[in-house]
Amino acid sequence: MDMTGANWRKSTRSGANGGSCVEVADNLPDIVLVRDTKDRDGGTLAFGPAHWQAFVRLAQHLDPTT
Repeated sequence: MDMTGANWRKSTRSGANGGSCVEVADNLPDIVLVRDTKDRDGGTLAFGPAHWQAFVRLAQHLDPTT
């Protein structure tokens, strides 16, 4: 998978204490990439945009702080 040009951003839900941190790159056509901030070379998950949006909606629905 060509990840050239991926603009990674840290999730706004990631803690500032170095705990559970996730990075997302959603600037590439037809793909959204997700990786662990603490282990950037450990693997990358790839989602289609519609599947990623569905995941985010579900996560927001399940989050008791929203």
